[in-house]
Amino acid sequence: MGVDGTLEYISDFLSSVQKKKKKKKQIQTVALKIRMDCEGCARKVKKVLSGVKGAKSVDVDLKQQKATVTGYVEAKKVLAAAKSTKKKVELWPYVPYNLVANPYVAQAYDKKAPPNHVRKVPDTATVDDRYTNMFSDENPNACSIM
Repeated sequence: MGVDGTLEYISDFLSSVQKKKKKKKQIQTVALKIRMDCEGCARKVKKVLSGVKGAKSVDVDLKQQKATVTGYVEAKKVLAAAKSTKKKVELWPYVPYNLVANPYVAQAYDKKAPPNHVRKVPDTATVDDRYTNMFSDENPNACSIM
């Protein structure tokens, strides 16, 4: 086995090592809405979520009933870990109201939402056209009180 054979062996070895490498997971932020009553609940949730494989940081906000996990995590695994605390858990359903097409639709408005936030709803939830046409300038039978 000469120099050519050795170089060929090394290149084959290196190419096989590169094929075996897994793609690294992207860093993600997973936000959860968790029903928490006291500081003890918040500590319990933080301890459980910190134990999720790949979690780099865990932030718990008792006032907003929100827990945020940042790291190389999957949302399903974080949700499953949070449910193991026997608390009511769901993915964070709120978005800033300026990101929603119609923030005052019945499905979007929520009294429990943090300030300037509404529930995330699909774009198909729209305001009924009867009400918008009732006051439209293009409608000859529109309300003339305006």
